[in-house]
Amino acid sequence: MLPDAPSTDAIRVESLRFAWPDHPPVLDIDRFTLARGEKLFLRGPSGSGKSTLLGLIAGVLSPETGTVNVLGNDMATLSAARRDRVRADHLGVIFQMFNLVPYLSVTGNVTLPLHFSPARRARVGKDTEGEARRLLGRLGLTDATLLDRRVSDLSVGQQQRVAAARALMGGPDIVIADEPTSALDADARDKFIELLSEEAGRTGAALLFVSHDASLAGQFDRAVDLADINKVGVSA
Repeated sequence: MLPDAPSTDAIRVESLRFAWPDHPPVLDIDRFTLARGEKLFLRGPSGSGKSTLLGLIAGVLSPETGTVNVLGNDMATLSAARRDRVRADHLGVIFQMFNLVPYLSVTGNVTLPLHFSPARRARVGKDTEGEARRLLGRLGLTDATLLDRRVSDLSVGQQQRVAAARALMGGPDIVIADEPTSALDADARDKFIELLSEEAGRTGAALLFVSHDASLAGQFDRAVDLADINKVGVSA
């Protein structure tokens, strides 16, 4: 259960400091927020700490000091089981390396989040494969013969779209996209962002889109450069 009186922020980071053991600080951020329903572009070059920040937001890392609040939950104070539940029920992540399960079919990968989250399964209803087909179609994978193929047989661009459909499955409250367009050409990239934004808007999800490509910033409600909010410039 989420707190009874949630704030207007989907994500709120305050007084955050993080360092790997025996290393200087990677992140030192006074404040960073993502509003509910907002579409935010977070820019930073490779090694700037973007992936570390995403790990803190997802609760797979814990800050040295400060708070990382996700939908009213202070991730650092939750038990491991509670962090897992917040991630499963409320976060849809498009990983930079996709993290698809190679021996599962396209449909099996897209519907995978529903096996870990009764809440997301309930939002979809009984026709889980129909919703998978709808999302894949929206993302340009309209060939029905692809649905039963193993994802390892797909092109990199196709795998990227499967990863996006999986993240959107079940209407998560927050969609996090970590460099999701790196394998797409300019036309496909812009169309992908448009569809991702539309799908997030359809369910009211907040979208945190992370990339090194500053030219994409204009397609979002707001843009933040990690270098402007992070007091350190150490590689992560």
